Amino acid sequence: MALNRKKFIDLFIGNASNAILHKILEKAVEDEIIRKYYDKEFLNSFELAKKYREKINPISSNLPEYSEIKERIMKKVNNELKIRISKGYKNIDLNLVESATDGILSQLRVS
Repeated sequence: MALNRKKFIDLFIGNASNAILHKILEKAVEDEIIRKYYDKEFLNSFELAKKYREKINPISSNLPEYSEIKERIMKKVNNELKIRISKGYKNIDLNLVESATDGILSQLRVS
């Protein structure tokens, strides 16, 4: 069962990271069509993260690995945003990463 738990945590981190990334990108753009795309990507990733969170015990309380999960998510999101900035994306605020991460983890009952 421990292997499944680690796998589910990894999948959760990947989807939560993607959700946070798209939430930040959505705030960075002004084009309504692109915003809708980022919002759709956020919702898809958030729902997948929620599904994986429901498979990780304890379900009804905070996870003991909270700080490790938060650190890994923030690292992934920061790295991807830096890549996007190097590709020419504008108006990306790296300062939003921690607050967005805290918000998502709170919604998903990780913290």
